[in-house]
Amino acid sequence: MKTFYWLVKREFWEHRGGFLWAPVVTGGVFLILNVMAIITAEVMSARHGMQIGGNDIGMMMRNADAGDLAQVGAAADVAMISSMGMIGIVMGIVVLFYCLGSLYDDRRDRSVLFWKSLPVSNTSTVLSKVASAALVAPVIAVVVSIACGLLQLILFAIVLSFHGVNAWQLLTLSHPIRAIVSLVSNIPLYALWAMPAIGWLMLCSSGARSKPFLWAVAVPVVLGLLVSWFGIMGLFNLPTAWFWGNVVQRVLLSVFPGSSLVFDKHGLQGMNDLGDNNPLGVLSPDHTYGLLASPNLWIGVLTGAVLIAGAIWFRRVRDDS
Repeated sequence: MKTFYWLVKREFWEHRGGFLWAPVVTGGVFLILNVMAIITAEVMSARHGMQIGGNDIGMMMRNADAGDLAQVGAAADVAMISSMGMIGIVMGIVVLFYCLGSLYDDRRDRSVLFWKSLPVSNTSTVLSKVASAALVAPVIAVVVSIACGLLQLILFAIVLSFHGVNAWQLLTLSHPIRAIVSLVSNIPLYALWAMPAIGWLMLCSSGARSKPFLWAVAVPVVLGLLVSWFGIMGLFNLPTAWFWGNVVQRVLLSVFPGSSLVFDKHGLQGMNDLGDNNPLGVLSPDHTYGLLASPNLWIGVLTGAVLIAGAIWFRRVRDDS
C-alpha cells in the first residue's frame, strides 16, 4: 500500500501542471471574468441607473416574499457551482491527454527501462495511473471549484451590499454546505463512469507504437462509420445511434464530468421534477446515485476493467527497444 501511495504521489509530481495548476488557473480566469462583468455592470448602472422592474435591488429584496427569496437563493447556488462547469471541462481535457500519454511517454523516452528495473509490478504502476486519473484529478478539481464558488458567492454578496442588499441574508439564502456535499459525493460516481474511457485511452497509450491519440479516436469513429454504413445494429433491433452513444461516446467522452447526465437515460429522468428553485437537485446524491441502478454504468466498469487489464499486459510485453 505504501508503494502504491508513492506511485500515485509520483504521478502528481510529474503532472502537477495538469492536475493542480490547470484547474487553479481556470478558476482564477473564471473569477477575473466575473469581476470584469461586475465592473462593466457597475459602469453601465452608473451611466443609466440600476433599475429592475422599477425598483432598486435592495427594495426588491425587502419586499420579496418566500417564493422570491427562494429564487434568489437558487440564483446564488447557481453562481456558486457555475465555476465547476469550466473547471470540469478543463479537467476532462487534462485527464484525456494524461491517459493517452501515461504509458506511451515512458516508452518514447525509454525511461520505461528504468521504471521496470525497480521492484514495482506493472499492475501497480498502471493502477496508480488509473487512480490518478479517476480520483486525484477530480478531487483537486472539486476542491478548486468549491474555493472559486465560495469566493464568487462572497464577491456577489459584497457587491450587492453596496446596493442595499443585506449580504448576510444573501449568504443565508444560498446552500453552500449542500453544494459542497453534492460536488464531493459525485467523485466516486465520476470514477466509475469514466472507467471505460480511462481503460480505452490507457490501452491505446500502452499498445500503440506511435500516435496514441490517432488510434484512440480513429478506431471507435471508424467502427461507428462502418456500423452506420452497413446497418449492423439493425441485426440486434437497435438504432445506429445506440452504437455512437454507448460505445463511441463512452470510450472518448466519459472522462468529462457531467457526461453521465447527458449520455445516460437516468441522468435526464426526473430532472423536470427538480423545480426551478432547486438547481442543486441535479447534483444531489438523491438524484445522481440513481445511476448505480443503470446497467450502462456497470457494463462500462466491467469493460474498463478488461481494457485496463489489456493495458497492463501491453505494459508487460511491449518492447520498443
